[in-house]
Amino acid sequence: MEVKEVKISYTVYSTIEELPKEEQLLLEKARIAAKSAYAPYSAFNVGAALLLENGIIVTGNNQENAAYPSGLCAERVAMFAASSQYPDVPMKMIAITANTEKFEINFPVPPCGSCRQVMSEYESRQNQPIKVILMGAKGDIQVIESISGLLPFMFHAEELKQK
Repeated sequence: MEVKEVKISYTVYSTIEELPKEEQLLLEKARIAAKSAYAPYSAFNVGAALLLENGIIVTGNNQENAAYPSGLCAERVAMFAASSQYPDVPMKMIAITANTEKFEINFPVPPCGSCRQVMSEYESRQNQPIKVILMGAKGDIQVIESISGLLPFMFHAEELKQK
C-alpha cells in the first residue's frame, strides 16, 4: 500500500480592490451576468466572465429549466459560447460569482463537478492554465492559478481510447 497526497494552493483576497485591475473587471462582468440569470426555481443566480487571450470577455449565467437536468450552469454557458464563437482563441481566466435574495452569500462559490470537468478539458485541450477567480456576493475572493487545482483527477479523453 502507498499513501499519496494531492495539495493545491490558492490566494485569498479580502477585497476586490486587492486584485489586479484585469481581474477586478472580470469579476464585475461576472456580477453583471449573474443579475440576468434565469433562475426562477433556485433563485440562486450565478454569473461567469471568461477572458480570452485576445482580450475579449465572454459572459454566461445559469439557465434553469422546469426539467432540472435540462438547465445549464453559468461556467459552461460562458465556455461553450467562447468555444463556438472563438474556437482557436485560448481561454486565459474565468471569474465566477453568485447571489440570491434568500440569504447573503459571503463566501466564494466554486463550480459544480460537471463544470469542473468541462473547464478541465478546455484547459487540457489548450495546454495552458486557465486562472479561476471565485467570489460570493461579498466576502473573500479565492484565486486558483489553474483549473487542475479544482479537479486534480479529471477524466481525460485518452482514457476513452483502446490501448
